Amino acid sequence: MNRELVGFLVLSFAILIGVLKFTNWIQDPFISGLNTVKNFYHETVESTSNSIDEHFVQQETIQKLRAQNRQYQKNNLLAQEFASELNEMFKEHKSSIKITPKVQLVRTLSYVKFGDINRVWLDMHDYNESKVYGLVSRGSSAGIVTFKHGEPMALLNSDYKSSYAVYIGKHRAPGIVHGKNTKEMLVEFIPSWIKLKVGDEVFTSGLDNLFFAGLRVGKVLEITQSQGFQNARIEPYFDVTQPGYFHVIMQR
Repeated sequence: MNRELVGFLVLSFAILIGVLKFTNWIQDPFISGLNTVKNFYHETVESTSNSIDEHFVQQETIQKLRAQNRQYQKNNLLAQEFASELNEMFKEHKSSIKITPKVQLVRTLSYVKFGDINRVWLDMHDYNESKVYGLVSRGSSAGIVTFKHGEPMALLNSDYKSSYAVYIGKHRAPGIVHGKNTKEMLVEFIPSWIKLKVGDEVFTSGLDNLFFAGLRVGKVLEITQSQGFQNARIEPYFDVTQPGYFHVIMQR
């Protein structure tokens, strides 16, 4: 390579460096573009980091809230039984208060049969297959728990075979409630001499040894007469279309 060419290349490189260093109209766009790339990089990294942090914080918060909700539901059941015992004590002027309930939190696994929303399998442990248990959702009765093929199966309120003892209204009219395979339930064998009215509250009596007294069941929609008894068509509080987590009353 001749000396003229080498000199020309060196001179050209020196001129280029000088231009980039001292000429604003070339330097500014170059630096601006580089800074844009840097900002984009840092913003992306920061945004990703924040998203990850928020995800784990939210996940932790959700888990804490779920745990608290389960505990609140259990506490609500305990409080209702305690109140029921106190009311009985005040009425009778004597009572041996015994608050020893045992409840188990369970979750729905699946429907027993597709197309039938009245029966679901439960993820339940520590049970006696020879017993029937009361099922509770958010302070309201939700049905009963029986067993099929040795597995715990919930018969929700809408199921015809889901039945338990209840009281109705301020006069505590006794009856037996069961599902109708519809949104409504039916209370039968209500003594005819006890006055009832539409809108009366229906709640568990505890006389079936499945539930303790005072759990909400529903409200009266219609009253009819049948063979010397009254029947009450009721609207249950538990929404059978949304089975999820339940409490099972293992021991009263």
